[in-house]
Amino acid sequence: MVSTRELGDIAEGLAQQHLVKLGYEIKATNWYHGHLELDIVAQEGDELVVVEVKARSGLRYEHPSEAVTNTKIKRIVEAADAYIIEHDIELDTRFDVITIVFVDQKFELEHFKDAFYPTM
Repeated sequence: MVSTRELGDIAEGLAQQHLVKLGYEIKATNWYHGHLELDIVAQEGDELVVVEVKARSGLRYEHPSEAVTNTKIKRIVEAADAYIIEHDIELDTRFDVITIVFVDQKFELEHFKDAFYPTM
C-alpha cells in the first residue's frame, strides 16, 4: 500500500512529465515560503504558471479538484506572490490545477488551465 505522501510524490512527478511534454519549462517544484507551498511553478511562453497537484486513490471520496478550497486558493496565491517577489518576475501569472486519480495500475490525469483567479 502506498502512503499518502508517496502517492502525492508520484502524482507530482506525473504532472511534471505532462507539463514538459506540452512544452512548459519547470522553474520550481515543492517551493516553500514559510508554511506555504507551491507544488509546481512553470513557464509557458510569456506566462508564469502556478500548478496545484491533487491526487486520489480511487473515487471513494471526493474528486481531487474538490480539495482545492477557497482557503487553499488563498494560500496558493499568497505563496505565488512571495515567489514572484523573491524571483523578481514580471510575467502574467496563471493558476492551473492538475488532478490525478489512481485506479488499480492506471491513472487518469486532468489539467484545468486557469482553474481559479487570485482573490485575497
